[in-house]
Amino acid sequence: MNEEYGLKALRDRRLKISRIHELNDPFEFLGVELSDREFRKALKRTKDQLSDGRGLLCFSKDWRNPVLWSHYADKHRGLCLGFDFRVDLLKRVTYVDSRLPKPKELDEAFVKKLLFTKFAHWSYEAEYRVYVTLDTPIEGIYYKEFSNEFLLRQVIVGTESKITRAQVAAALGSSTDSVEAFKARAAFKSFGIVRQKNELLWG
Repeated sequence: MNEEYGLKALRDRRLKISRIHELNDPFEFLGVELSDREFRKALKRTKDQLSDGRGLLCFSKDWRNPVLWSHYADKHRGLCLGFDFRVDLLKRVTYVDSRLPKPKELDEAFVKKLLFTKFAHWSYEAEYRVYVTLDTPIEGIYYKEFSNEFLLRQVIVGTESKITRAQVAAALGSSTDSVEAFKARAAFKSFGIVRQKNELLWG
């Protein structure tokens, strides 16, 4: 996340839920062969209905990927939040080289499959998703509150970030003792992002 929304998420103890229409992939929920016009229309109606009542929280298995930091954390100037989840809440995204064949019917099982299917070029994200129900919006935005089944464990500050230790501590408030916070840096021997071991280098 970028600095503004990352620190706000820590202060408010919640994450923004993405509705299906808001996701950054135009093929989201459309990873199936769509040459049949009637099927295409039916799938669009289903997508609209799902976007009205459900949303997604999207995570990566690996915070060390520099491309993710560049794309989602303001070019390494933001931060990454690490969570522990109840295992049954998370589902891994399946990456495919070509679109799925049209099913005989658009049933619930196939709809769920589409929600967790993306083009193979996205595989660097190593994405996991949580499919959630939308409750009451706050100024038009839906959120998922932190909880015991959605537990904040880490705050990782980007290698180019100016976020200070004091800012993170202030945003965490009473949660400071239960959450590990540290600064990241570019690795010396690989193209990965690693933990900055010298704590004195993070003010």
